[in-house]
Amino acid sequence: MISPAAVLFDMDGTLIDSEPSWMAAEARLAAEYGIPWTAEDAESLVGIDLWDGASAFIARGVPLEADAIVERLVSEVIDDLGDTLPARPGALELLRQLREQGVPVALVTMSTRALVDRIEAAFAAALGTAPFDATVAGDECERGKPHPEPYLRGASLLGVDPADAVAIEDSFTGVASALAAGITTIGVPHAVDVSRVPGVIHWPTLAGRTPADLAAAIREARA
Repeated sequence: MISPAAVLFDMDGTLIDSEPSWMAAEARLAAEYGIPWTAEDAESLVGIDLWDGASAFIARGVPLEADAIVERLVSEVIDDLGDTLPARPGALELLRQLREQGVPVALVTMSTRALVDRIEAAFAAALGTAPFDATVAGDECERGKPHPEPYLRGASLLGVDPADAVAIEDSFTGVASALAAGITTIGVPHAVDVSRVPGVIHWPTLAGRTPADLAAAIREARA
């Protein structure tokens, strides 16, 4: 039986339901500078490198430096989430099973270290153990998703061959990054529908999923 050497999770929209917080912060920023902002605009930033997203705002007329835009958005998301852990359906249960079975787990996100540390601590409190063996934050990558660097870094930190790992994602940039890294990629749609991306294994939800299902995903990808 083929088992995943490791599982690499995206964070926003995959493990936690934070996309509404990001979209609200982005909409406030656009409104402050009189920039029309549509649902399509919001969806275009889902899963994107935060500095690429900041560049998009600057191109639309926001008179701020990219670092200032990123800092503002991250701060507002952290404030909006507060002490809550809006875990996506099945996320806690799957993480718990992976920890119990000793499968290495990494978090690979475009969110900054400040938000990663806050969410990691919340998951640790909920699970009663460290949720991740490694974490990759967006402000620690030279090239963010959809470039493969974030996922290649995650696999390297875990000491595993990307071809033997599984990634779980919810965004177009995220699945592109994981696939480019050579990782079996499962797409779980949330704010955007990644179910039809070529090469992506579609799961409607993480609810009810187990490590055995992850092993089956590798077999499916290799078939």
